[in-house]
Amino acid sequence: KMLKRVLYTVLFMGALPSLAEVSQGHISVVLLGATGDLAKKYLWQGLFQLYMDQVSSGHSFTFHGAALTALEPGQRLMFDVLKKLACPPDESPNRCAVLKDQFLKLSQYHQLKTAENYTVLNREIETLLRQEGLKEAGRIFYFSVPPFAYTEIARHINSSCRPPPGAWLRVVLEKPFGHDLESAQQLAAELTSFFREEEMYRVDHYLGKQAVAHILPFRDQNRQFLDPIWNRHHVERVEIVLKETVDAKGRTSFYEQYGVIRDVLQNHLTEALMFLTMELPANVSRAEEVLQCKLQAFQSLRGLEKNSAVLGQYQAYASQVQEELQKAQDYISTTPTFAGVLIHSDNLRWEGVPFLLTSGKALDERVGYVRVLFKNQAYCTQSETLRDAGHSQCKVKQIVFYIGHGALNTPAVLVSRNLFRPVMPEDSWREAAGQSDLHIFGQPLSDYYVYSPVKERDAYSVLISNIYHGRKDFFITTENLLASWGFWTPLLDSISHQPLRLYPGGVENQYLLDFEMVSGEVAFTLAEPVELLNPNRLMPSDYRAIQSKFRQSPLVSAWSEDLISQLASDIEKTASRTVAHSGQFHLALSGGSSPVVLFRRLARHHYAFPWKHTHIWLVDERCVPLTDTESNFFSLHSHLLQSVRVPYFNIHPMPVHLNQRLCVEEDRGTELYAKEIMALVANASFDLVLLGVGTDGHTASLFPQSENGLEGAQTVVLTESPVKPHQRMSLSLPLINKARQVFVLVLGKGKHDITTLLSRVGREPRKWPVSGVSPSSGQLVWYVDYEALLG
Repeated sequence: KMLKRVLYTVLFMGALPSLAEVSQGHISVVLLGATGDLAKKYLWQGLFQLYMDQVSSGHSFTFHGAALTALEPGQRLMFDVLKKLACPPDESPNRCAVLKDQFLKLSQYHQLKTAENYTVLNREIETLLRQEGLKEAGRIFYFSVPPFAYTEIARHINSSCRPPPGAWLRVVLEKPFGHDLESAQQLAAELTSFFREEEMYRVDHYLGKQAVAHILPFRDQNRQFLDPIWNRHHVERVEIVLKETVDAKGRTSFYEQYGVIRDVLQNHLTEALMFLTMELPANVSRAEEVLQCKLQAFQSLRGLEKNSAVLGQYQAYASQVQEELQKAQDYISTTPTFAGVLIHSDNLRWEGVPFLLTSGKALDERVGYVRVLFKNQAYCTQSETLRDAGHSQCKVKQIVFYIGHGALNTPAVLVSRNLFRPVMPEDSWREAAGQSDLHIFGQPLSDYYVYSPVKERDAYSVLISNIYHGRKDFFITTENLLASWGFWTPLLDSISHQPLRLYPGGVENQYLLDFEMVSGEVAFTLAEPVELLNPNRLMPSDYRAIQSKFRQSPLVSAWSEDLISQLASDIEKTASRTVAHSGQFHLALSGGSSPVVLFRRLARHHYAFPWKHTHIWLVDERCVPLTDTESNFFSLHSHLLQSVRVPYFNIHPMPVHLNQRLCVEEDRGTELYAKEIMALVANASFDLVLLGVGTDGHTASLFPQSENGLEGAQTVVLTESPVKPHQRMSLSLPLINKARQVFVLVLGKGKHDITTLLSRVGREPRKWPVSGVSPSSGQLVWYVDYEALLG
């Protein structure tokens, strides 16, 4: 019998202690896409390493390579790869030869193309185990295939190739896991209809990189040193970098769909970011605890905007796309091959600390690292030449998780000697002797404690071992995946047509891709030369702001970014002027999505705003708790209030949640808010009211045909919205019209139809409530971007 012959041979060579240990059951490994590039480069070697490591574990194995290729050519292709498998340098030649021979005998090729093929594979596995008298422990299906094939393969496995009850199933999935949040949700929904969450292992091979995999254990084992300094008071900035010298040649069909952000930043670099920013769970080995801490870290990330990123494309990329994808000579690709992104976390630990994520192709060197740079708060009186330089508190302080390549050409953990001597596990990391002539980030290697792996291992070997052991903490869960796409998708949408900086590639890039942080945004340090990919396309700077009339009132119009900048400046000028005249400024703000970008602009750019003398009021509120993400106050707090210094007693949320219930008339929340306005706002006339416009013409929470708030003496009313949450509280139209100034903000193509309609109709508030906005003794100004105005 084949398996027993193999096991006896291995036993004879001294690999197994006794046959009694061959009793834990049999594992069938099925590699789909067995003749593809990833399988050839990494996966078969990783499976062979698993076999070498676990041959004496008590499990027996068979390895099934599978692809669409017919049996004979597929078999030939697969075994050509297997014959080239290598053992680690520390493996004895005799044992290596025997294990490699046995691995080949335990491997076979299958054509898996139809449902019947999967049924036959299942039958073969069951027959083999019955003949050998072995119990099945589990099956691993490794999907080294394009994501469009996942659903069909998943259906076949689920219907005819699952292991019997009592045996586990582990399905391994390779990225890309979608193209954006919507596609990721769709793919996740399809897969969860066939597999349970605990059965799916989504691979991000960066989690198998030894330096990345050690970030959490390092933080855990060095809590005593890191707890006082792992925060905004001591960390100056963090850099997470993956640079490549190769270009996208031969991969342009993939790259045109994904680009550098989807290929590297959304997954590899984001996972490293999470390991740095998440709060440490009590047990870093418990996958569920790690996941919950990562999800909390995602929730704390500040949303990305267009100005959060700088983008580039190497010059030869366009011609490579034209050649490989048979595109026309005038084809313009807007796919970035370089990106630098500035990320902020708004939790208390990291508030204000910049996290820079950078990656690109055709750069000057191949290197990957995670660098935590600490603030230097020391002043050293004694000359550096007269002191122990290695421990000088005036030297740079940093911790570097060196992923590989570059000057060191090995994974490593480096800690500045003037920080602390780290605790490192001796069985897996050893202190390395410093090379006196080598410098890392401008410092001689002797300035660091340097640790490298005792045994350097390929990332895929590490991950395949973790799949075997069922270590889910090394893989991406569905929740983790969707949280990441939820964070990155808005940026990807906003930059889809952003001009890219062209760069020649390699050392010739010089300073072209250097960028800097200014007021929470990033920009290239060299303003010139900027080369646009499509010089004939009109850019925002080619238009001048339109200033004229809309509905007989002043109109300000520009591209949305410039419009928001103008609006924020106008609000600040109004506030400063009002405070100088009367000592305080009463500002009423609407909810919804449009004001969010304005709130962020005010928070990050308007440091002279007189917040100390400003009262913040709500124009409208949804009848949900103020801590609910649907709440207008929650959005206002998240995007503005927590970033500026408005006195606590100057913030006036609407009282929608009284007596543990929401917007009940008997609780008189509207009366309470009306009385508060009358008590604090002179003549109940706000200095400035900011409104938006809905696609149906509503403003505030005053909707067409509304029973309340369009007329009458009531100043604060309860209303009904046609969309959930239905119940709302709103300032009334008569109260809004008592304001000294009213600004109406209208953004986006989705508002073009209602903007056009409003330009043609008169004052008909029951049909279009915003048409009734007309301050009785104040000024109305419309701020409408080009997309809403011109379509």
